[in-house]
Amino acid sequence: METQLFNTLTQKKETFFPQEGDKVRFYVCGPTVYDLIHIGNARVFVVFDSLRRFLEHRGWEVIMVQNFTDIDDKIIKRAEELGESPQELAERYIAEYWHDAENLKIRKATFHPRATEHIEDIIALIKILEEKGYTYEKEGDVLFDVSRFPSYGKLSRKNLDELVEGARVEARYEKKNPADFVLWKKAKPGEPSWESPWGEGRPGWHIECSAMSMKYLGPTLDIHAGGIDLIFPHHENEIAQSEAATGKPFARFFLHNGYVNIDQEKMSKSLGNIVTVRELTQKYEPSVLRLAIFSAHYRSPINLDENLLQSSRQFEERIKNFLRNIGFIEEKIKDNSALLKEDKEEYHKIDEFSRSFQEALADDFNTPQALGVLGEFLRFFNQYLSPRRGKWDVQVLEKIRDFLKMVEEILGILPGKEMEISDEAIKKLVEERERARRDKDWERGDRLREEIKSRGYVVEDTPLGPRFFKMEEQ
Repeated sequence: METQLFNTLTQKKETFFPQEGDKVRFYVCGPTVYDLIHIGNARVFVVFDSLRRFLEHRGWEVIMVQNFTDIDDKIIKRAEELGESPQELAERYIAEYWHDAENLKIRKATFHPRATEHIEDIIALIKILEEKGYTYEKEGDVLFDVSRFPSYGKLSRKNLDELVEGARVEARYEKKNPADFVLWKKAKPGEPSWESPWGEGRPGWHIECSAMSMKYLGPTLDIHAGGIDLIFPHHENEIAQSEAATGKPFARFFLHNGYVNIDQEKMSKSLGNIVTVRELTQKYEPSVLRLAIFSAHYRSPINLDENLLQSSRQFEERIKNFLRNIGFIEEKIKDNSALLKEDKEEYHKIDEFSRSFQEALADDFNTPQALGVLGEFLRFFNQYLSPRRGKWDVQVLEKIRDFLKMVEEILGILPGKEMEISDEAIKKLVEERERARRDKDWERGDRLREEIKSRGYVVEDTPLGPRFFKMEEQ
């Protein structure tokens, strides 16, 4: 089973394999830490966190680097508005990032470098570019001359004239070419700055990622990933400055995820429709948000609205109900060997589901298709787990658990501790009701059934005893 990934650089799916042995060198552009991360940021981090998990599942060792941009115009401006130092602001929002990332089950990368901790590396890279004739100075700033890099535009697949229209033009001076970009910014009064061969200043945004990625991963990355909005100018500029410095390809694969729209409109500050992860996790469990993110192919835009979130919540309830069902059966057969039997068909059926699930992800990380396989798996084995069946094969139950473990290890979508807490409370009520029924206290039994119902659950009396599930799932 080959792993196919769509490479933005070549505009086609290609078979992925590491350039060196079994080590995958993977760089993901991290957050600029001046505010809470929003759902658009989260889509990047969740998708590529899970792609990393899948690559590890395939047997490769993934060295992942995800940076923090902790010095930037936005950080300086926000810090000034809030009356704190840029360093204090950045530290605070890095801590907030970790809070949200942990909630969303986003694993830590191998390295999380910060721009301010790599000033020497950034200066050394700019000096190489200067020595090779790719830079010029303008009013204290050091700029990259894109006309010196003939293949500029190869990622966004536009020529230089087209790219000029999309370039950020700084009005304070005239560049040689409007697409030229700043490598080192001259210090302004009161702003953080560092000594350099070009005077006091700070790094430009693009040079940070090149310096940090190459420090930890070498001159050529296996995968460079981020949102589609980073194709130009950020990743285009990274390619230019990195390849100009090393003479080697900067990355073999560029992967980009699509935009997040909110109620059919592109999420943006100008529209005032930015939705933070913090807001969403107050209303929805993290597994619901991950399911919503995976409901669309990562390269496609996704429309986040109440319909999507509710359908994701319903899918999560299906998973919860399945986990309750298998837990119920496992508990009942634990000390009763008479309930065990050999179920070869079901045993091999799990292998089919596992293969289909992995094939979907190996095809350019097609998570909607993988979730479809999971849905079919839940349907098939919910029937197998019916208490009316009466007999089950322990090996099949173990293999079902193994399949679910694989799904969780890759996609991180199984409900967590919050399910255990709610289920434990309901379980106690069910046990109380069962005691009341044994004592023939039918009135108390009915009251307990109604209390369970008021919490959104239904009790079903089966030949193996009572079990409970969410009402909307039956």
